[in-house]
Amino acid sequence: MKSKWIAFDAKSGMVTRKEAKIEDTTRQQLESIKNSPFSADETLVNNLKKRKLVSPMVLKSFQVSKGVKFSLTVKKPEADLTAEMLSNGAWKDVEFKDYNFNSLGAQNSGGYLHPLMKVRNEFREIFLELGFEEMPTNMWVESSFWNFDALFQPQQHPARDAHDTFFISDPANALSVPEDYMERVKAMHTSGGHGSLGWRYDWKIEEARKNILRTHTTAVSSRMLYKLAQEGFTPKKYFSIDRVFRNEALDATHLAEFHQIEGLIADYNLNLGNLMGIIREFFARLGMTDLRFKPAYNPYTEPSMEIFAYHPGLKKWVEIGNSGIFRPEMLLPMNLPPDVRVIAWGLSLERPTMIKYGISNIRDLVGHKIDMDFVRSNPICRLDKY
Repeated sequence: MKSKWIAFDAKSGMVTRKEAKIEDTTRQQLESIKNSPFSADETLVNNLKKRKLVSPMVLKSFQVSKGVKFSLTVKKPEADLTAEMLSNGAWKDVEFKDYNFNSLGAQNSGGYLHPLMKVRNEFREIFLELGFEEMPTNMWVESSFWNFDALFQPQQHPARDAHDTFFISDPANALSVPEDYMERVKAMHTSGGHGSLGWRYDWKIEEARKNILRTHTTAVSSRMLYKLAQEGFTPKKYFSIDRVFRNEALDATHLAEFHQIEGLIADYNLNLGNLMGIIREFFARLGMTDLRFKPAYNPYTEPSMEIFAYHPGLKKWVEIGNSGIFRPEMLLPMNLPPDVRVIAWGLSLERPTMIKYGISNIRDLVGHKIDMDFVRSNPICRLDKY
């Protein structure tokens, strides 16, 4: 009707043809676009797109041909030049992978400090700040003489039984012990001296020569004090932090091997007040200022005290160490001057580490069940020293 090809009669409702021959220009336009799609008029195409009679379509074509590296077999490029390639000349015939200098590469996994080592270093720094010298502690295998007898511990003591101590089978006995010093220790055990009655038993050299895994680092202290006496006594402050071994049942708070921290001061006329003072100063640098002392018994110290500190998190008093003054029966056979006193104290390394890192089971801290992710990700240790 717009092109006047037909007419509509409103009265009769009839549609009549007005042109005998019509020219379909739209069809012609579509045919021309179909035959020459790349040369069609842009305005015409846009009008037909509005009428939704045409739609654009993208056609992509590729031409594939053999390249210079064309091969019927797949070869994996070599990543590294090896010594074998250089020796046999194979490097001439292989293809090497191009280096990607923008690649970051694999993340290297370096070493990580165990929480025990972090806390150990903090304790070591405290001792060094207080003017202490570190004792050599590399002898894990020790003779019963230095571990027990030199400390005036009787040979019938329960701690020297196989239920509490690991004995070495090969070599079973120590080869060398200072003979003159051994005789003086024997005399002190059997008959006493210098006002002491001794233990009054039949002391046997066979028991003293038995090799063991040391049960405490006080064995190192006995060696150092003996050496100090032979070289000519001068006041000294020593400390040690290392492993000790005891034949104990394993549970959440006990292991067969653990670390012992020990400090000692050798000087003239020291007393219990000096011991309590240095202990308070030492633990104050750990952030523990609320301390209590309880009388205790040790074979080689008299008087002896257990050390307790109030734990704000647990809201109770916790035993943190042991202390005492070395007995004259231990010091005099070393030929130390009679007025020399040695005050000492010790504690474990595992217990403060467990408290510091919130660990309830010691087997989560030491042993084959420890989580290596915990070792990699545990925070830096910071003790409230000041």
